[in-house]
Amino acid sequence: MTEKIATRDAYGQALVELGHRMDKIVVLDADLSKSTKTALFAEEFPLRFFNMGISEADMMGTAAGLAASGFIPFASTFGVFATGRAYDQVRNSIAYTKLNVKIVATHTGITVGEDGASHQALEDIALMRVLPNMMVIVPADGRQTFQAVEAIAGYEGPVYLRLGRPRVPQVIPEGFPFELGRAQLLKEGKDLAFLATGITVGLALEASQLLKSQGINAAVVNIHTIKPLDKDLLLQMAEKTGALVTVEEHSVIGGLGGAVAELISENYPVPIIRVGINDTFGESGSPEALLKKYGLTAENLTTAAKTSMQKKR
Repeated sequence: MTEKIATRDAYGQALVELGHRMDKIVVLDADLSKSTKTALFAEEFPLRFFNMGISEADMMGTAAGLAASGFIPFASTFGVFATGRAYDQVRNSIAYTKLNVKIVATHTGITVGEDGASHQALEDIALMRVLPNMMVIVPADGRQTFQAVEAIAGYEGPVYLRLGRPRVPQVIPEGFPFELGRAQLLKEGKDLAFLATGITVGLALEASQLLKSQGINAAVVNIHTIKPLDKDLLLQMAEKTGALVTVEEHSVIGGLGGAVAELISENYPVPIIRVGINDTFGESGSPEALLKKYGLTAENLTTAAKTSMQKKR
């Protein structure tokens, strides 16, 4: 896990590659193309790129119109703007009409860092997950981002793809199969299961190694598709281990933890500890310092794992 690449960088590279193969792909941005990395596509395909300015709602409406005209629009901006500022347009013009728009938001979670609470989207998964017809994806690393962009380009329907700002380790093995809606069992285990998404997958893998040295065998599942959840694998993990820990760089309310709790409580109730942002806004600081402050560390995950195991019947 030494090589590092930002998921937003992988997104920009994937767009260019797909642009050469799929002439129906068009890209829209809200005056942040250098940050979202859609500038790479703009340079390669200037006639298929649209800088909508600081008008996110207009961008979503335009993307819906392009989709209705047979194009495959990728609309990008920061997470807080894509899901908050343009929510009405996303809801009524994209999700309600089930149009083929790919909303790709960068700069999500507390690892946005020094930009602070106003720019740290901690509620975006919840906002998108509740919308009918909307698929929600959070890749674990750059390699998986590339796979996800290619997969959603071929999927018919609205998608929310959540990406981050900092460079992160590659945690998914090269060539590991990726399928929309199917979680990935990265490590077998019988005592409990970490269910992680996004950059926290790497933390879960670290925590599983720490627990192994203490005689605890923890499974690690990468839930890159939060909606729809992989019901079969999650229930299998609940039945096999009897204890779960969800991990996300998002509020524990309405995100991965909420989605898993809904599924498990109705089908196979077992103890669940949700690790994430505990109903608070973020603050300015380095990504590393913020992850530590808000408990997103391998050490804290080992504590959560033991707590979940203690609650087994």
